[in-house]
Amino acid sequence: MSRIEQRPLSGEAKDRYVQGLFAAIAPKYDLLNSIISFNRHKAWRRFAVGKALLKEGDAALDVAAGTGDFSIELAKSVGQNGEVVAVDFCAPMAGVGRRKTSAHSNIHWSMGDAMSLPFASNTFDCATIGFALRNVSDAPRAISEMVRVVKPGGRVISLEINRPVSALFKPFWSVYFYGLLPGIAGLFGGKRDAYTYLPASVKRFYTRQELTQIMMDAGLRDVKVYDLTMGVVCAHVGVKI
Repeated sequence: MSRIEQRPLSGEAKDRYVQGLFAAIAPKYDLLNSIISFNRHKAWRRFAVGKALLKEGDAALDVAAGTGDFSIELAKSVGQNGEVVAVDFCAPMAGVGRRKTSAHSNIHWSMGDAMSLPFASNTFDCATIGFALRNVSDAPRAISEMVRVVKPGGRVISLEINRPVSALFKPFWSVYFYGLLPGIAGLFGGKRDAYTYLPASVKRFYTRQELTQIMMDAGLRDVKVYDLTMGVVCAHVGVKI
């Protein structure tokens, strides 16, 4: 059992734990993402980017960019005249991301914390965070920071694992996600602790309604919630006032 399960961490202790966890799994992160999501994670990101309504020449921010999958989809939407800034606080993950996105001249990398983004206010047309908000020690603060750096009328998007909405699917999901997933990750060389932490973190994360309220409190309007793959993944999309 991981430390996270035994005693949920918070604040700087959680930040250090998450940073170390993702540093350890960075080399296998992309492979394991594809395996445990049955390769659906790319389609989920494409859906979310579609909701950003980006245009050629726009500027987008990918918060907690990890290995850059979200950044690549954003780069396709803004085109060569646009710009995507990928920011992450875990150097090994960002290193993988830099190498993977090196062919995309409109993606630029920056080291930074989601709770204190190193960018001026009203800079970007969109800010996204994918499968990372539950790892942040202060999610409302991270959302507020994303809202701050987005221009009025721009969109803030969270894509996150959630609890399924289908009652028929819930038992199967529970067996897979909470029982089988850590073992599967271990078979493919993943750090078992990381994939024990994953389902535990989802259990403690905000409900759809709670995250909607957090986004509205941060200054977003027209917050819409999209359930993907029977609700195992959820996209929240809000517009800055």
